[in-house]
Amino acid sequence: MVNMVDLKKALFEGGVVGAGGAGFPTHAKLSDQAETIILNCAECEPLMKVDRQLMIEHVNEVLSGMQMLVDALGAKEGIVAVKKSYTASLEAVRSSIGAYKSLRLHVLPDIYPAGDEVVLIYETTGKIVPQGKIPILVGCVVCNVETVLNLYRKVTYNTNVVTKFVTIAGLVNKPVTVEVPVGVTVKNLIDMAGGFSDENNVMLMGGPMTGRICSLNDVVTKTTKAILVLPPSCPPIEKRQRTSKLNIRNAMSVCSQCSMCTSLCPRNLLGQSIKPHEFMRAIANGITDNVDPFLNSFFCCSCGLCELYSCHQDLSPRSLLDAYKAGLRAKGVRIPDKPGKGAADPMREERKVPEHRLLNRLGLASFDKPAPMVGCPAEISEVKLMLRQNIGAPCVPAVKAGDTVAVGQQIAAPPEGALGCCLHASITGTVTAVTDSFISIKA
Repeated sequence: MVNMVDLKKALFEGGVVGAGGAGFPTHAKLSDQAETIILNCAECEPLMKVDRQLMIEHVNEVLSGMQMLVDALGAKEGIVAVKKSYTASLEAVRSSIGAYKSLRLHVLPDIYPAGDEVVLIYETTGKIVPQGKIPILVGCVVCNVETVLNLYRKVTYNTNVVTKFVTIAGLVNKPVTVEVPVGVTVKNLIDMAGGFSDENNVMLMGGPMTGRICSLNDVVTKTTKAILVLPPSCPPIEKRQRTSKLNIRNAMSVCSQCSMCTSLCPRNLLGQSIKPHEFMRAIANGITDNVDPFLNSFFCCSCGLCELYSCHQDLSPRSLLDAYKAGLRAKGVRIPDKPGKGAADPMREERKVPEHRLLNRLGLASFDKPAPMVGCPAEISEVKLMLRQNIGAPCVPAVKAGDTVAVGQQIAAPPEGALGCCLHASITGTVTAVTDSFISIKA
């Protein structure tokens, strides 16, 4: 059995980070204060398939990785949290979980955002993470499925993170989930999915709720979960193409203060101080005598429900909250240290958002098709590895142009003492460029 110190060292050296979201370095999450390890198989956003497929194709590796985590941290239990609609994944877990003494299955409701770690912790344990704080304060560590698979591969086979599972869906000829070297281009992925089925499209890197618009030249990082090719007129694209100036003008013109954005806000329903309708009222009317609506923007999790589901007037609270948070951080303002209610709203159960309704509201139901998982279907001749692939400091290169590197070889590491983890060559070849932001390798 691996101990916590050795596990943290292995994960740092192996480059294991959260395989979705912001990519928090996994070794930095581990603590002997953990009582519960939660496996996140909620695949939070519509159209993304990776985690549910990994729970079928690699169920024993993932469950073994969970047991390793529970044992190394001395936790009481590991909870495998899977959405109830993932029937094949549930069947795979039920057939295998009996062999793992510390693990239990928890079936999640089909709601959005079930994969948000604050929501997930409440759904599985009933504990509420204090606003602005981290899960370990309530004795929990949350990891997604691919992260735990990478942990298992590192501990068992000493395999560093050099590949990424990505779903390519939407306006492509063959929706597919592929395991590809980190650093391949979006164009490589589109080709693997048979090309565009409609040239009039916009691409998102990530999910329809939280992803960003990307180009064919963008590259896969350790946190890339999906490439979605969508019509320019669908809400997830149309909303992203508005400016903050337009969003504020719209709020000033038509916001009726119905408060639906707050009524359905998943963090507000868990007692946090974020109230999007109060924020919208303040910016639309120039109300500055109370700073709370502005400071409470720090407690927004940017799930996007307020602007893509709740608001009947087509406004954009999330986009404005994101812009405001960025402005506050740029001015050195810190997250307020104040308690929330510490209890869930009595109406929370009735206000959960069903994922199938969200999918229809987004205009994406026709794209919810199978995306079979395959290995890398094409030879990769070149990769571009970004030096910042996760939360923390960017890595410092340890190679120079002209060097020959082998797949899995360490090519960069974070500065001494900084938050981060190591970066490795994802193909064998020659280093063709080293800059302050990336390393390129040609096979």
